[in-house]
Amino acid sequence: MDLGLKNKIALVTASSRGLGRAVAEELGAEGASLIMCARDATHLDQTASFIRETTGARVISVAADVSLPGDVRRVVDSGISEFGSIDILVTNAGGPPAGRFEYLSPAEWESAVRLTLFSVVELVRGVLPSMKARHWGRILNITSIAVKQPVDNLMLSNSLRSAVTGFARTLANEVAAEGITVNNILPGYTRTERVEELAQMMAEKDQTSPGAFKASWENQIPMKRLGEPREFAALAAFLVSERASYITGTSIQVDGGWIRSLF
Repeated sequence: MDLGLKNKIALVTASSRGLGRAVAEELGAEGASLIMCARDATHLDQTASFIRETTGARVISVAADVSLPGDVRRVVDSGISEFGSIDILVTNAGGPPAGRFEYLSPAEWESAVRLTLFSVVELVRGVLPSMKARHWGRILNITSIAVKQPVDNLMLSNSLRSAVTGFARTLANEVAAEGITVNNILPGYTRTERVEELAQMMAEKDQTSPGAFKASWENQIPMKRLGEPREFAALAAFLVSERASYITGTSIQVDGGWIRSLF
C-alpha cells in the first residue's frame, strides 16, 4: 500500500530510541523527510545517520529538550529552515516518574506538566501555521494505554497524558475543515528501553527480578507477549498518511488486547 508519504516532511520528537525511533524509521522507509530531536546529541546523531543510510531519507537532527519552549521553537524553526514546511508532527516524550500521589512533590508535578502536556501544546503551536498554509497536516500524539485504563503507581502519566487526549480531541474539531487530522496512539507494554527501566524499578520495589515483573505484564496481555516497536510504528505511519485522511479525533491503542473496555 502506498501511504502517500513521499516528499512529506515529518517532525518526530524523542526519536533517538524506543518508539520515537521506530516511527522515524518507518516514516523514512515510506519516503518522508525527517526532523528528529532528542536530548542526547550523540545518540540522536547516530540514529539519524543510521536512518539516512538504511532508508535514503533526508534527515536533520536537532538536540533539544521538548520541556523547554525555547528548544521547541528551535527545533521547529530548524525544520522549516531546512525543508520549507512541516507536514507531520509526531509528539513523543519520555514518561514522567512513577509514584503515588502522596509521594509526588509540587516540583515533580510542574516538571511533568512541562514535559508531557506543555511540550505537545508548544509543538503544535509551532507547526500549525505551516499546516494551515498548505491545507494539509497530520498531528499524532504518542500517549499511553493509561488514558483508557489507568496503570497503578503512574499518577503523573495517568493524569497528564489524559490531559493531552482532551487537548487533541478539542483541537481535532478546530482544524478538521482545514485538512488537518489530530489523533493519539496509545502504546501498551512494548519492548523498549523505557519499559525495561520501568520493569527494573518496579522489580526493585517489589523485591523481585525484572524478568519476573515483565512476565507478570505478559500474563495480563491476551497475546501473552510484549509488543515490538515496529508493530507500533506501522499504525503510526498509517495514521499520519494520506490514506488516513478521514480519521481524526481518535485514540487507538496498540496493546495486544490489554485494555478490556469496549471503547
